[in-house]
Amino acid sequence: MDDQNKNLLIATALSFAVILVWFLLFPPPDAVEDPNAPTVAETGIEATGDTASVPQSAPPPTGAGADTAAQPGVADSASDVPRVQIDTPRLVGSLSLLGGRIDDLSLKDYTETIEDDSEIVHLFNPAGGPSAYYALYGWAPGAGLTLDDVPGPNTEWQLASGDTLTVDNPVTLTWYSPAGLTFRREIAVDQDYLFTVTQSVENPTDGTRRLAPYGILARHGEPVNAKNFFILHEGAIAMTDGELTEIDWGDMTDLPPAPGLGAQAETFPVTENGWIGFTDHYWMATLVPSPGTGFRASAKYDAGRDIYQTEAVLPTVELAPGAGTTVTTQLFAGAKEWEAIREYQENGIERFLDSIDWGWFFFLTKPIFWVLHELNLVIGNMGVAIITLTLLIKALLLPLAYKSYVSMAKMKELQPEMEKIKERAGDDRQKLQQEMMSLYKKEKVNPASGCLPILLQIPIFFSLYKVIFVTLELRHAPFFGPFQDLSAPDPTSIFNLFGLLPWGAPDPQSIMALIFIGILPLLLGISMWLQQKLNPAPTDPTQAMIFAWMPWVFMFMLGGFASGLVVYWIANNTITFTQQYAIMRSQGYKPDVFGNILSSFRKKGSDKT
Repeated sequence: MDDQNKNLLIATALSFAVILVWFLLFPPPDAVEDPNAPTVAETGIEATGDTASVPQSAPPPTGAGADTAAQPGVADSASDVPRVQIDTPRLVGSLSLLGGRIDDLSLKDYTETIEDDSEIVHLFNPAGGPSAYYALYGWAPGAGLTLDDVPGPNTEWQLASGDTLTVDNPVTLTWYSPAGLTFRREIAVDQDYLFTVTQSVENPTDGTRRLAPYGILARHGEPVNAKNFFILHEGAIAMTDGELTEIDWGDMTDLPPAPGLGAQAETFPVTENGWIGFTDHYWMATLVPSPGTGFRASAKYDAGRDIYQTEAVLPTVELAPGAGTTVTTQLFAGAKEWEAIREYQENGIERFLDSIDWGWFFFLTKPIFWVLHELNLVIGNMGVAIITLTLLIKALLLPLAYKSYVSMAKMKELQPEMEKIKERAGDDRQKLQQEMMSLYKKEKVNPASGCLPILLQIPIFFSLYKVIFVTLELRHAPFFGPFQDLSAPDPTSIFNLFGLLPWGAPDPQSIMALIFIGILPLLLGISMWLQQKLNPAPTDPTQAMIFAWMPWVFMFMLGGFASGLVVYWIANNTITFTQQYAIMRSQGYKPDVFGNILSSFRKKGSDKT
C-alpha cells in the first residue's frame, strides 16, 4: 500500500513535469513580422492579385435545385477607386467602393506592443497589400441572371448618402444592374465592433428574377502572427444551430475538394441561428445572419491562390416583376472582449461567448474568468486580482486541505520512527511494507490523503493557464514596476539587474533565458522549496532526490510562462505554506522550517571542512 501511495504521488508530479516540459519545448511562437514589409498606409494599396471567389446560389426556400455560378477571381482594390472613411470611438479605417468591401480596419484601443510608440492593431487589410483580410457582400445569380447582372466583389458602387461611416451616420451605396435591377446597400456600425449590412434589391422589369445574398470573409495566406499552439484555436469558427465547429488553419488546407467550387470546402447547413468567421488569438471577424434565418455556412481553402474563406449564403429569393426584398446581416470585426461579446449574445447572437476558446475545462475556465474579471473591476490591478482569486480558491479548498495537512503533520511526526523501520528492514521490501502499514494503522494515518488536493489543483492550474493565455483581458495587463504585461514572460533577469536597467531580458525562447531567469521564477522556486520542507520526505532515496530537485526544475521551466500564471503559483505556494504551517502547529507539531534550513547549511559547511 505504501509503494502504491508513493507511486501515485510521484506519477502525479512527474506527469505534471512532463506537461510543463511540453510547454517549454513547444511554446507559442512569437509573431514574426517582415520589418521591410510596407504598411497599408504606405502602399495606398492596391496592386494586382486574386481575391475571394463568388459563392454558388443557395437552394430556394421551396426546396428546388440550386443554381450554380462560375467562380471567377476578383480584382484587387484599385487605388483610384473612392473610399469611405470609417471613424468610431473604437474603430478607424475605410471601405472601398470597389465591391463595397470593408477592407481597411484598425482597433483604436489596442497597440501591437506595450511601447509608447507602438502602432495600433490592424485587423483588415485590402487585397494587394500585406496580410490581405477583408469582408465583402454581394448576390449570387440565379435563373435569368448572369454574374454581370448582380453586384459582386468587382462592382463599382456609387455613394448615395453619407460621407464618413460613424456610429450616428450610416452610409448607403447604390448600383444599377445591366439587367434593370436596382441594388442598395446600407452599412451602419455601433459603438463597439458590430456592423449592420442591409442589402436590398428591386425588380422593376417585367420578368421574374432569382438570386441569393451572401457575405464573405477572405484572408490571403495564413496569418503571420498565428500561434499554432495546441492550447489555442485559431482559424475558422462556426456556430450552427447550437453546435460549435472549429477548423484550425492547418486543417483548412486538408478540407475535402468541393466539386464545382475549385476549392476545398466544408459546408454547414443552418436552420435557424448561427454565425461563421475567423478567429485569431485576440481578434475575430464573424458573419452573423439575422436570428431565425436559415443559411448555408461554408469554410473554404483555395490552394491555387492560398486564400482562406468563410461564407454565409442565404436562401435564394424569387423576385416577381415590380417586387423587391431586403436582407439584413451583421459583421463582428474587432477584439474578443468578454463584455462586448456577452452583450451581443444577450441581444440575440446565439452562444457568441463560445467564440472565446474556453477549452475542455470550460466549466472551470468560465467561472474562473468571471471572478477574475469582476475582481479586476473592483481592484483595478490584474496582478492583485490574480492573488485575490488564489485566496478565494484556497479558501474553497480549505476543508479538504485541512484533512490533508493534518495527515501530513502526523506523517512528519512519524518521520523518525519511519527512519528506524527503514534501518531495521534493510533491503527487505516486504518487511518494510508490513511495518510501515502497521505504523500507519496504529497511528491512524492515511498517507494517500495528501494526494487529493494536488490532483484537484491540476485542473485548476490548467484552467487558469488557459484563462491567462487565451483571454484578451490579460493582454498587456500591468501589475507593478517592470511587470507591465501579465500575458508575457517575466521581463526581469540578472542580465538587466532585475528590471533596474532599461533593456529587456533575454528572449524567452533562447538558452540564455534558462540561465538568466527573472524575479518571479526565483520566488516560485523558493516558495516551492519552503512548502516542500513541511511535507514528509519519501523514504525511497530516488523519490526523495526527485522531489528535492523539483522546485528548482520548475523554477527554470516556468521562466518562459506568462508572468500572470507564475504570480498565481507563487501566491498559491505562499498561502499553502501558511495554511499548512498553521494547521501543523494547531495539531501539536511545531515545524522549525527555518531552523532546519540553517542547520542544513551549517551541516554542509562542516562537511566541507
